[in-house]
Amino acid sequence: MAGKILIIGASGQIGTELSLKLREIHGNENVIASDIREGSDELMQSGPFEVANAMDGELIARLVEKHNIMEVYLMAAMLSATAEKAPMKAWALNMDSLFHVLNLALDKKIEKVFWPSSIAVFGPSTPKEQTPQTTIMEPATVYGISKQTGERWCEYFHRIYGVDVRSIRYPGIISYKTLPGGGTTDYAVEIFHEAIKKGSYTSFLNKDTSLPMMFMEDAIKATIDIMEAPSENIKVRSSYNLSAMSFTPEILAEEIKKKIPDFSINYKPDFRQKIADSWPSSIDDSEARKDWGWQHKFNLESLTEEMLKGVEAQLHNSSPAD
Repeated sequence: MAGKILIIGASGQIGTELSLKLREIHGNENVIASDIREGSDELMQSGPFEVANAMDGELIARLVEKHNIMEVYLMAAMLSATAEKAPMKAWALNMDSLFHVLNLALDKKIEKVFWPSSIAVFGPSTPKEQTPQTTIMEPATVYGISKQTGERWCEYFHRIYGVDVRSIRYPGIISYKTLPGGGTTDYAVEIFHEAIKKGSYTSFLNKDTSLPMMFMEDAIKATIDIMEAPSENIKVRSSYNLSAMSFTPEILAEEIKKKIPDFSINYKPDFRQKIADSWPSSIDDSEARKDWGWQHKFNLESLTEEMLKGVEAQLHNSSPAD
């Protein structure tokens, strides 16, 4: 490849695994990971890393020049539950970081941008079942407002300036490798850790709260697939709906019980319940499937199996030797 790839927010839940996968594909030296803090040992040891604040536009521009960057994946963001506690800070981070990168593309310093959106762009007035690609969007959280605004700017920069920016609306992402970073769907990761460690879990969402979810491997695949698709196939330049499955805490608990029969779950909803209630229960992602061939691999059964296996191995490896 002529130019290199820069991941901003590489130490986060998705950023870590995305960086490692891109290094596997393009070679370690061709993928520059960056974040405001250092990441996992695996991330730090597998290739170049730069400590960088996503809000420092001048520093990001210098990194692009220094490393001959052609593609940027902007993964830095303050997520839904955390953002509600610091609204102005979240807005500044989520928006300023995007403008820095879009302007680099506008100035022809980079050729291609990936920016993640989220199901948080939808709100209480959005149709909840099989939420369409184009629909009412009245987000009820700071995170959702910033993502909806970002979608409009991405589409504008493409339509007016021809910037090659691509985006998907992530559902809840489930992974055993990196702990989640303050999202409303975090229960679906925590539950596996608690199931193995304690045999029980207290969910911060009600038992019948259905939300769209996806295993991390599928999310990484979708991210790379959309970036590798020919430009003419990307018909939606705001952000694509993306989906794999939907389930409730109760349904997930039942699936875990098939492997850990004594597992029990309790429910103690907190402020995140209100956020979850404003989001869709299921997503229609037929446009992503039609335009650039999106297909998911993991269903609830295979996701549960992978998560239990992965968390088990992780806990085993981290436990001190006798």
